[in-house]
Amino acid sequence: MNFFKSFLVFILLTFILPKSFAQNGKSRDKVQIFYYGWYGNPEVDGKYDHWNHDILPHWSNPKWNNLGNYKGADDIGANFYPALGNYSSNDPAIIKKHMKMIQESGVGVVVLSWLGKDSFVDKSITKYLNIADQFNLKIAFHIEPFYKNITELREQLSYLVKTYSHHNAFYKKEGKPLYYVYDSYKISPSEWSELLSENGRKTVRKTELDGLYIGLWVEKEHSDFFEKSGFNGFYTYFASDGFVFGSTTSNWSYLSKYAKDRNLIFIPCVGPGYSDTRIRPWNEVNFKSRENGKYYERMFDAATEVNPDFIGITSFNEWHEGTQIEPAIPKKSGNFKYEDYGKDSWFYIKETKRLTEYFLSGK
Repeated sequence: MNFFKSFLVFILLTFILPKSFAQNGKSRDKVQIFYYGWYGNPEVDGKYDHWNHDILPHWSNPKWNNLGNYKGADDIGANFYPALGNYSSNDPAIIKKHMKMIQESGVGVVVLSWLGKDSFVDKSITKYLNIADQFNLKIAFHIEPFYKNITELREQLSYLVKTYSHHNAFYKKEGKPLYYVYDSYKISPSEWSELLSENGRKTVRKTELDGLYIGLWVEKEHSDFFEKSGFNGFYTYFASDGFVFGSTTSNWSYLSKYAKDRNLIFIPCVGPGYSDTRIRPWNEVNFKSRENGKYYERMFDAATEVNPDFIGITSFNEWHEGTQIEPAIPKKSGNFKYEDYGKDSWFYIKETKRLTEYFLSGK
């Protein structure tokens, strides 16, 4: 009997489970989550970073000028409070906890915000790649607008590729990295074409810098931008439905058709809610209540309906804008009471798993 049990275990481990894991691993990359590695604390980094966020001024109303910043500790620049406290994004123990949460949420790709080779975030990328690999996750990059022009961006991409692309956890689709390019519209489509079209003077095509470049679609007139710029596709990022044309879920059928007609990738982005009035006290108009998960479900359903190649989730831990699914806890700081998720601090990890599995099932 013992021999028979051992033989069954051998068959299970050798033939059945690896096939199952491979199938799951292949499909999980269709759900990708934006992640921020910019948090620092005195214990690990010598000072607070981002937890002590400034209160941002309004673009035109001076009433909101010079309001200072948060102190960190119990008083942070966010409407929710993290269960892990004021963690450091450079702490391997924190990274490991985060990757485990993301794995449990059903997501397959972590889209790490990147601000260039000399940035705070860059010094921990090897840690993120190594730990993500332990949890069968991949790392893609969300390129922030830290560069002045495409020449500088090309140099930065060369560094990124040469330094990290050999790693097993560096995400590639059919051999090509996938890059999200935030605020891409701030550079002209003709300049982008020099980088992204096959005949451009500084083209990345058919070089080691080739990849799937995904630009940000904000306003309706960006259709012209994507006709001329050479991007491989576009994403919507913002978690506030109705904030801009791209993030308005009722427009996603139009965006999906636009992409299909031009053989582009469309990545609708969903979020659990939006709440940023701690750092933008003048921005209540874009607040989106979580409605105990119903808002998240509606956004996910809208994305699933257009049958996209990928869904982006905004976000795992953008605490300043209140889009995070990372566990949050009830807390008060002076007269301020942080929002929370109710009785279960892991509610949005679990909800992400449920919604992700439904999308990946193809039902």
